[in-house]
Amino acid sequence: MDKIPILKMGRFLLVTIQVDLYDKLALNLESDLVQMVSKTGAADVLIDISAVTIVDSFMGRIIGNIANMSKIMDAITVVVGMQPAVAITLIELGLPLSGVHTALNVEKGMELLKKNLF
Repeated sequence: MDKIPILKMGRFLLVTIQVDLYDKLALNLESDLVQMVSKTGAADVLIDISAVTIVDSFMGRIIGNIANMSKIMDAITVVVGMQPAVAITLIELGLPLSGVHTALNVEKGMELLKKNLF
């Protein structure tokens, strides 16, 4: 798999990562997602990482980069579905993902974006 699908739903872009990310796939996602924000004018990006079981410092940095790049392009990013082991690993690696909005699941993430509480 060389690409992660990015779905447009109204003003939202939805990304559901169903595999553990390797470096090239993560870089492709970063590039594709920023291009989609620009192309569609999406106001909100929701990234579901519930299937991701392994994360390293590079992957954590990519998630942070995506959120920051989207913010610069006037889109809010919410990461949802983070497994406890992934959250623990990110903190232990010293990557608290400052500025990245999170929610427990897709439903709660959509609620946050719809309420535009940021």
